[in-house]
Amino acid sequence: MLTIASRLDVLNRLGRAMADPTRSRILMELLAGPGYPARLSESLGLTRTNVSNHLSCLRGCGIVVATPEGRQTRYEIADPRVTRAITILVDTVLAVDDGEPCADENCDIPLCCAPAAETIMESAR
Repeated sequence: MLTIASRLDVLNRLGRAMADPTRSRILMELLAGPGYPARLSESLGLTRTNVSNHLSCLRGCGIVVATPEGRQTRYEIADPRVTRAITILVDTVLAVDDGEPCADENCDIPLCCAPAAETIMESAR
């Protein structure tokens, strides 16, 4: 049974979905259009099981929908407003203090945890 989520619930679901780097990468792929687990796993360099698990989470959050197509399942963002919102978010310019250490010791977000000069030096090697 489908229900309409409260505004707070929507925000929490979007935050949970985008908090994981793999789910964020999947969402970025789905911004371009519908995707299939096998193709997403190839393009992202992930196992199909990993992609399927993350797609299941995104479905549970109500962000993507799945449509069976024979032996395959097509995944796409559930609402065009979500697509627009994510596009606006990724086009946002953030002011980040790159001299501050990251609070998350497992952070793998580029330029989040190292000063920009160090990161540029490492990428030049």
